[in-house]
Amino acid sequence: MKKFGKQRALVIAVISALGLLTMQGYSEDSHAEGKGLKAPAMTDAEFTRSKKIFFERCAGCHGVLRKGATGKPLTTDLTLAKGTDYLKAFIGFGSPAGMPAWQTTGVLNAKEVDMMARYLQHEPPQPPEFGMPEMKASWKLIVPPNKRPKRKMNNYNLENIFSVTLRDAGEIALIDGDSKKIVTIINTGYAVHISRVSASGRYLYVIGRDARVNLVDLWMKTPSNVAEIKVGMEARSVETSKYKGWEDKYAIAGTYWPPQFVIMDGDTLEPKKIVATRGMTVDTQEYHPEPRVAAIVASHEHPEFIVNVKETGKVLMVNYEDVDNLKITTIGAARFLHDGGWDSTMRYFMTAANKSNKIAVIDSKKDKLAALVDVGKIPHPGRGANFIDPKYGPVWATSDLGDDGISLIGTDPQRHKKNAWKVVRTLKGQGGGSLFIKTHPKSNNLYTDTPLNPDAKASQSVAVFDIKHLDKGYKVLPIGKWAGLGEGPKRVVQPEFNKAGDEVWFSVWSGKEQESAIVVVDDKTRTLKAVIKDKRLITPTGKFNVYNTMHDIY
Repeated sequence: MKKFGKQRALVIAVISALGLLTMQGYSEDSHAEGKGLKAPAMTDAEFTRSKKIFFERCAGCHGVLRKGATGKPLTTDLTLAKGTDYLKAFIGFGSPAGMPAWQTTGVLNAKEVDMMARYLQHEPPQPPEFGMPEMKASWKLIVPPNKRPKRKMNNYNLENIFSVTLRDAGEIALIDGDSKKIVTIINTGYAVHISRVSASGRYLYVIGRDARVNLVDLWMKTPSNVAEIKVGMEARSVETSKYKGWEDKYAIAGTYWPPQFVIMDGDTLEPKKIVATRGMTVDTQEYHPEPRVAAIVASHEHPEFIVNVKETGKVLMVNYEDVDNLKITTIGAARFLHDGGWDSTMRYFMTAANKSNKIAVIDSKKDKLAALVDVGKIPHPGRGANFIDPKYGPVWATSDLGDDGISLIGTDPQRHKKNAWKVVRTLKGQGGGSLFIKTHPKSNNLYTDTPLNPDAKASQSVAVFDIKHLDKGYKVLPIGKWAGLGEGPKRVVQPEFNKAGDEVWFSVWSGKEQESAIVVVDDKTRTLKAVIKDKRLITPTGKFNVYNTMHDIY
């Protein structure tokens, strides 16, 4: 990676000055329209390969139709005007605002970068729709409920199991948090985005970016898939019903393409109801053809799922008491809704409208918008972090993808009314490119990662703040160095606590053909406790502790 250092800095300086890093500021005569510009030639094989790479690496931020969301639009009126060399530099070297450096980190080679630069100047292919016939054709009930164990058949401490995404392998690893050993590797969809645990703690739901949902029974002697279904072409979210009396009854999955969500039986994944999300945007009230479903959480106040619709900026409160006759309350928030989590009381859903630079506060008890809070550039909290600020009381925190800010928002409208739904404090982190922020009720530490920062020193480490002394700034933990790996980007991503709250786990994410690891840190001393290495740990990213995920602890 050193050979790219000076070259990369020079290229970023040049393309930043020319406006590529922002992809903004196009004047009428800078567009390709009317200029007769044509897309550069590609072979059928190159186009097919590029389409796959775009789905795996790019569509999540830029959209299947390339209209933009977290990432900038990549429509052909823009890309043709910029040209192949411009796009090659942007793809290869990334940007400080969170665009990964695909070539310098070794994910794509020079030929692939050139191929993708040419591909982006062609019109995006329209993917097919995916309805109930397609879903039912893909549905597999591997082990029916009456054939499953009647009691837990293993000796694992299931509440301290971690479900770890092995991104490029299309698998998850279940790791015993007590012994730090892999329990089993389970085949799943490509690049599992999240793992969610049923209210009872028995079932694990995972969803891949290819929209494949797997249901894992943790009670089996060796936990394994008992059902699976494909709910679309691309997806990010799955959740299970948690309201009292409805535990484990239903599951829901939301897709990026087609733009829709589906409610399924919780113990079989049989699809029951599909709802499309195409419609008008919350601000300009213009029709949008691709309003993707982002985060979904299960309400603790009503038998409802809370569904973020990214491009339209709407939050749907989906009441599942009568699936055949769904009652949906629509709350206008802000574009472009992405991820988020509960405040400490689990009444208020704090969700990032990332390209609007806002956090929307949804009151799940009254089913209405409580506030829109202005924060930093492209907030990306994961599920966020709840703790008691020594000066301002209960807060929820988000870090940013687009800058080095960390916003602390007051969340107690009862005892700290003047601080509620306001940014009471802004911390300065290592830089942009942050994806996750995390703490635990038993911890005095606040951790933020920066895996998409173009500076290797930032992407291979984490910043940690002392919650009781936030004014003192952060200290850096060299997680990548502690992993003791060889060549590779060694991006450190997603802090996740164990059940006890005395350990925090980090993924050290390198390329598919390179060694990766999980680093375990003693939370109290901030020192290295263990490194988990195994040839089966291929590109580990997200990690989800069963107990903390089941109880919405973060």
